[in-house]
Amino acid sequence: MSGKEGSGGFRKRKHDNFPHGQRREEKENVNPPSALMTSFKSFQLELDTRHDKYERLVKLSRDITIESKRTIFLLHRFTSAPNGEEILSESEVKLDAVRRKIKQVAQELIGEDMYQFHRAISPGLQEYVEAVSFQYFIKTRSLISVEEINKQLIFTAEDREETTNMTSNAHDKEPHTWSLKVTPVDYLLGVADLTGELMRLCISSVGNGDIDTPFELSQFLRQIYDGFTFIGNTGPYEVSKKLYTLKQSLAKVENACYTLKVRGSEIPKHMLADVFSTKTELIDQEEGLP
Repeated sequence: MSGKEGSGGFRKRKHDNFPHGQRREEKENVNPPSALMTSFKSFQLELDTRHDKYERLVKLSRDITIESKRTIFLLHRFTSAPNGEEILSESEVKLDAVRRKIKQVAQELIGEDMYQFHRAISPGLQEYVEAVSFQYFIKTRSLISVEEINKQLIFTAEDREETTNMTSNAHDKEPHTWSLKVTPVDYLLGVADLTGELMRLCISSVGNGDIDTPFELSQFLRQIYDGFTFIGNTGPYEVSKKLYTLKQSLAKVENACYTLKVRGSEIPKHMLADVFSTKTELIDQEEGLP
């Protein structure tokens, strides 16, 4: 019995020969305040700060996107509203709220290279360009330039507002003006998305009995499409992807103009929008669009 116990006992491991206190002392002998450890701690702090700022910018970009979409939905009511000026004034209030969000983005980017955080804020800026250009087109029937957009994104100290993400020391170091420039790529992508909203404006205007707007939109979209074709495949990859969608929007508006010109006298005005919607669905099915 005793022999079995001796043969079946647990084997001693090598590190069991050293007392636990000695192993703990060896771990503590690693020099924490060494130059290498100090450097890595500073790298860790820098990366954590950058990641936190990136996440804040992503959240602000989402807020900008949501408010810009709401502005676009509001502007689509312009053709059916009895008083269009109220719609435009209300949209201006919403765009001012979006610019206040963009101001927070500009404050976050003080002293930073914007292109390091460009992926975080690009979707919001594109949606803002789409909303501003849509409002500008309804007012002037022309396309807003990137210079005019950037002029609206220069903020002064008079309209400073409290931000929860800024400390008091950071506020003292801020300049008296802030600005955020929309890059040419973001501007082009926003204008490309604008064509889809103009296509929807064409269909809704026909449903409200406006026969002249589709032909005006057709010429305007043709000019935008010609401008994008000059860029072609030489521009950024995202721009070339938007070109196909732009072409589809132009085709739908031209199809609406063709129907108005050829069969406009045959179809009652209150049924024109249904005819265009049906033809648009057929075009999407033929080309495999969702």
